[in-house]
Amino acid sequence: MGILIRQGRIVDAATKTDMIGDIYLDEGIIKEIGDKLEKKEKNDRVIDAKGCLVLPGLIDLHVHFRDPGQTDKEDIETGAKAAARGGVTTVVAMPNTSPVIDNADRVKYVHNKAEQLAPIHVLQSGAITKGQKGDELADIVGMAQAGVPAISEDGKSVMNSQVYKEAMELAQKCGIPVLAHCEDINLRGLGCMNEDENAKRLRLPGICNATEDIIAARDIFLALYTGAHLHLCHCSTKGVAQMMEVVQARGIQNVTAEVCPHHFILTSDDIERDNPNYKMNPPLRTKEDVDALREGLKNGSIQVISTDHAPHSVRDKTGSMRSAAFGIVGLETSLALTYTELVEKGVLTVMQMVEKMSWNPAQILGLDCGTIQEGHPADVIVVDVEHNYKIDKTKFASKGRNTPFDGWDVKGKVLYTICDGKIAYEEKN
Repeated sequence: MGILIRQGRIVDAATKTDMIGDIYLDEGIIKEIGDKLEKKEKNDRVIDAKGCLVLPGLIDLHVHFRDPGQTDKEDIETGAKAAARGGVTTVVAMPNTSPVIDNADRVKYVHNKAEQLAPIHVLQSGAITKGQKGDELADIVGMAQAGVPAISEDGKSVMNSQVYKEAMELAQKCGIPVLAHCEDINLRGLGCMNEDENAKRLRLPGICNATEDIIAARDIFLALYTGAHLHLCHCSTKGVAQMMEVVQARGIQNVTAEVCPHHFILTSDDIERDNPNYKMNPPLRTKEDVDALREGLKNGSIQVISTDHAPHSVRDKTGSMRSAAFGIVGLETSLALTYTELVEKGVLTVMQMVEKMSWNPAQILGLDCGTIQEGHPADVIVVDVEHNYKIDKTKFASKGRNTPFDGWDVKGKVLYTICDGKIAYEEKN
């Protein structure tokens, strides 16, 4: 059975397409794009997309599915369903699970489970060091052969620069990027929010911008030396935004960066009280940082919007920010928040949003999705941007409810998520 999507606004960054038209999907690929297409078979599904955006499925380079070992917080099935509900058809899962994904067998465990249970593509990244202890390299070559799209020590940085250099050299030989969590653990100390007047007001220990900036600068220099593709995760500071402008100005192709919605929307001023739902790593910074990150997205020096989807149990996000876990969920809110806060407010065009959330991530991973072109995978979403709705964490498909955006009025509700030509999510309300 094919799927005919009729009269939506098709926006594709790869081909710079922005048109009202029809798309016919069958056998897992985009078969035809045109005007007033007809059904090919009697039982073809027809989706009326009039007044809606029709976009390539989103690709999130940075999620935590907690499987294996922490499935009370999330598992591959619930994480994938949350992704589908948010219009995401491909995710890269971070390796800081229990046990850590640091060998080929554990990669295969996730990929096999995802093949059975996930309605979208779940790609498992591999750790850089064994057990993420920072001392000895993990089996990077073996994991690359098992299909990891990238390596990452996410949740921490590899503080030993020699070990990290060797990892980058292997990644470059294997043709996979390095996804970098930039944090000087000694500078962070016991910090739980940005080091500023708000931290003083709340009497909470702070994390200064240099914690991130120092490691980001080191990682960029190592990438330039080794030739590895370095992708800076969850950037939060003006300093990193400025570094990426220099990277862009010098025409450096093997260093890219991402920002998460919470970092381009919220500041530490939004933390009115000691509330763990505002605790993430890196922390919410200042308006000056937010403005710099938005400008980086606008001018193209920051190429990607990801979520750092980090579900936690209620127990782990209760009490003080001092002791609560870092992280918030984001898969089911990222598209709506990006559209509402950046597109509606004139920071990005719809085309730029698609570029940051679909096409650029696909290019970084070397995938043939992230685009609406005939012959490419049928990963397509239909999005209502005409009507406001409220974010309601009680309706999340994720096990996590840890978000500061509950109750926000937004536009950009995903009505359909189609992955490999099959409906992975359909809005029923």
